[in-house]
Amino acid sequence: MDIEKLKTLLKDYKNDLIDLEDLLTELRKLPYDNLGFALIDQHRPLRLGFPEIIYGEGKTQEQLLKIIHSMSESGENVFATRVNREKAEFVKSKIPEIEYFSDARILILEKKTIEKINRGTITIISAGTADIPVAEEAYLTAKFLGNRVKKLYDVGVAGIHRLLDNLELLEQSTVLIVVAGMEGALPSVVGGLVGKPIIAVPTSVGYGAHFGGIAPLLSMLNSCAP
Repeated sequence: MDIEKLKTLLKDYKNDLIDLEDLLTELRKLPYDNLGFALIDQHRPLRLGFPEIIYGEGKTQEQLLKIIHSMSESGENVFATRVNREKAEFVKSKIPEIEYFSDARILILEKKTIEKINRGTITIISAGTADIPVAEEAYLTAKFLGNRVKKLYDVGVAGIHRLLDNLELLEQSTVLIVVAGMEGALPSVVGGLVGKPIIAVPTSVGYGAHFGGIAPLLSMLNSCAP
């Protein structure tokens, strides 16, 4: 429940559009909804400005469904990450209007219009096609939070001309999120080309001395680019 929902609720009671019992039913859900296996933080939008994000991995499909149902009943948009196809299909069979993004493994249920921030553009860049699932998670998260977002995928350092052909897009961006596996060189290259804030994201894409993402992580942490 966000501040506008709470204001509307109180105004409806004041104007006799709902009775006291209806008001109490809604207020009982504050500050959290006890599902037995989870305490859903219904106060989070009031405190932080955005609802709780659901981490789908490790939850059963029934638990995931009940959490989504609880959050959507409060009128909040729902965003669930790390949801495999089996869980997504189960949830979608119960809530047909929910949308599943298979590349990013994300479920989104939009209960109200997402308010646009309109303060710049975030561009999501992936080094390779195999990095797209991580890039898509960043893309959908940024959009869900009301940002203007663009995408530029498969422009890794093995074919640097692909990146240079899109230099104007990089320069017009406010923030760049650069996702890379292998040796993780792309964020350093981008950092040497444009003076924009860069969020470097390593992935587990790679082989040999890649060590499951440790190699690109260390490359990014030791970048000489500002």
